Amino acid sequence: MFNRTRCLQTAAALASISLLAGCGVLSEDDEKGNQKLVVGTTSSPSTLDPAAAWDGSWELYRNVYQTLLAFPTGSTKPQPDAAQSCEFTDSANESYRCVLRKGLKFSNGEALDAKAVKHSFDRIRTINSKVGPKDLFGSLERIETSGDLTVVFHLSTPDATFPFVLGSPAASLVAPREYPADSLRTDGKVTGSGPYLLQAYEDKKRAELVRNPDYTGFANRRNDSVTITYFDDSAKMVAALKAKEIDATYRGLTAEEIKDLQGAEARKQGIQVVEGYGAEIRYLVFNPKDPAVAKTAVREAVAQIIDRGALVAKIYRGTAEPLYSMVPKGVASHKTPFYDRFGQPSVSKAKAILREAGITDPVKLTLFYTTDRYGSSTAGEFAEIKRQLDASGLFEVTIQGKPWKVFQEGYKSGEYPVFGRGWFPDFPDPDNFIAPFVGKENAVGTPYEAKEITTELLPQSRRQGDRGAVGKQFERAQEILAEDVRLLPLWQGKLYVAAGEDIGGGERALDPQTVMQMWELYRKTSW
Repeated sequence: MFNRTRCLQTAAALASISLLAGCGVLSEDDEKGNQKLVVGTTSSPSTLDPAAAWDGSWELYRNVYQTLLAFPTGSTKPQPDAAQSCEFTDSANESYRCVLRKGLKFSNGEALDAKAVKHSFDRIRTINSKVGPKDLFGSLERIETSGDLTVVFHLSTPDATFPFVLGSPAASLVAPREYPADSLRTDGKVTGSGPYLLQAYEDKKRAELVRNPDYTGFANRRNDSVTITYFDDSAKMVAALKAKEIDATYRGLTAEEIKDLQGAEARKQGIQVVEGYGAEIRYLVFNPKDPAVAKTAVREAVAQIIDRGALVAKIYRGTAEPLYSMVPKGVASHKTPFYDRFGQPSVSKAKAILREAGITDPVKLTLFYTTDRYGSSTAGEFAEIKRQLDASGLFEVTIQGKPWKVFQEGYKSGEYPVFGRGWFPDFPDPDNFIAPFVGKENAVGTPYEAKEITTELLPQSRRQGDRGAVGKQFERAQEILAEDVRLLPLWQGKLYVAAGEDIGGGERALDPQTVMQMWELYRKTSW
């Protein structure tokens, strides 16, 4: 996927963000970093241990843990962070060597050396958490260390995407004395080497971050500390922003709230909105264990009925757009296979699909969604999907909302026949919108063999360091997903940071994985 001597030519949109209001100058005190900021979000961590999270917990991880590589603002290829340098040492892309910076240490004083790096990766695979990031390291065969500073990752198969995985919070480095080799850490604390230290933490309440005096890496911190406040409702978060109880918000704003914060009254209250064109997507997952959705015709009928345009217009009001592929617009190789296959929504076509399969009675379906992960609009989204399917007369739909931890356990255990998920890219490459969803073990918890994708297309693409040369493979993979309809893309969202007019850096705070880099935010002192 990646050759260290070449640039990845993918979606500039992932890093292209426009600041809609505000300008300012830092004071001398500000330049010394004597600033404390409060940021609100509706996405709280599911766990503090990186071995058990492949979700929004990465928001926190990026700021308190370090990775060998990372994505500096504006970059779509990984750059050194804890590593001094990294490179493939063979032409087959099967051996990847990293040399660490000298003198790195964790917040407990323990050395961040080659052995600590090996420990961090080995425990992910040993613990093998159902909800952890192990599947991202599927090509990793073994890790070899040489001295204190050199780590070599031996891959079982060519994988040019491996450096991108190392640049994601999935590859967070942890202190061996504090993180057991075969079990999760459970004391509610963090021992990392990232830009910030986790000074205090209350589950689903707040995370207190303070500048790590021993951090050595790519991040240029523009504030002294950040308090992340977790809200269970976006309305409370917006109220807190307007009351100046928090300085900025990220994740979870409804369309109505975004429109409100972009309005004249909000501007009078000193609020600005930073808008980003992101690669966040939403989709439905069909579980073939369920007798109803195991039938291809049922899945095709759902795909034929759902009106994405009406969904985003009614629920998201211009803050999202219809999506007809798992690879979103702005990412290399994006196509529209679901539109090409199903065209405009049509109840008559859906009816014909079901009748041809011998299905004449209304199909009963239960759709599940999470109530506290993707924002308050999710409930309205699923109510609209239910309305559309029920109105066709071909389906009788029940919807159920579950808290994230319960929801996560449910879909990973195969309990839900149909459920909604969101996806934020692990790294900016089309591989990351295809590979995580296929195979026996995948990110959605429902085995999906897709043999042509897993045994031909992905292996072929991963031999290519030039990511511009893999379009044919990913275009075919998108066609297969539309033929199987095991996953149904719904919409692609934009990204928004709402903040007080005295807060700068919002346009730089989102990395290519759309993870908030808190160190980019700062308080202005003049306007």
